Amino acid sequence: MVARRFYVRGRVQGVGFRWFVVGAAQRLNLSGWTRNLPDGRVEVLAQGEPPALLSLAEELRAGPRAAGVEAVDSNDETPDLKLRDFSVR
Repeated sequence: MVARRFYVRGRVQGVGFRWFVVGAAQRLNLSGWTRNLPDGRVEVLAQGEPPALLSLAEELRAGPRAAGVEAVDSNDETPDLKLRDFSVR
């Protein structure tokens, strides 16, 4: 298992982005969470198998129809074995 933290920039708040992330993460069998940040970005902490995290990164770049993703930055994290599902914070 590996973990990554993503920061998604653009028109990503108020367009259902966090719920889009939850759906994608659940389909990919990932655990973690997503939340809005005060600066307008969306933060995502996801963990699971490496191919699933690559797929999530692709989905984050595309976003839901109403979003306008400008950039997705990410960095490696230490997996948190207490995380069992994927939620909105």
